[in-house]
Amino acid sequence: MASTNDLKNGLVLNIDGQLWSVVEFQHVKPGKGPAFVRTKLKGVLSGKVVAKTFNAGLKVETANVDKREMQYLYKEGEDFVFMDTSSYEQLTVPGPTVGDAANFMVEGMSALVATHESLPLYVELPPSVVLEITYTEPGLQGDRSSAGTKPATIETGYQIQVPLFVEAGTKVKVDTRSGGYLGRVNG
Repeated sequence: MASTNDLKNGLVLNIDGQLWSVVEFQHVKPGKGPAFVRTKLKGVLSGKVVAKTFNAGLKVETANVDKREMQYLYKEGEDFVFMDTSSYEQLTVPGPTVGDAANFMVEGMSALVATHESLPLYVELPPSVVLEITYTEPGLQGDRSSAGTKPATIETGYQIQVPLFVEAGTKVKVDTRSGGYLGRVNG
């Protein structure tokens, strides 16, 4: 249990048996009447965002969320198999739980897997990852300007936009939140 005064971003609450992550919160002290806390909560499993207001000082039930660094091993049908690098336990995470992170995951990569009572909640990747471009149209002579972009397929099969001078076989840094190109990586 925690008080609404202890709310912070990322805290997971258990409200009527459903898990909600605090996205935003604001303590409000009106001129008249009691203080309250205005929050924006995101359903951990559904991804739905709702606004909810709590009276100040109200007790809310927090959910014990275990976040562990795990290594992505392989894809099995629609599911993804991860391994805890300290205990070597394997955990199967359903495809919908992995969500968009699947676009940027390659075998052997580390990710943060959050679980509640051994139920996988979500997979968190680092803000950027280095992936190789497997296919893109070859650049033409004179395509050195930074003005244009072209589609390129990265090793996970996902398509991103890259500058015209980037060629297949190039390792690039990709933003895992937006899918944006962040630059070339040497080596």
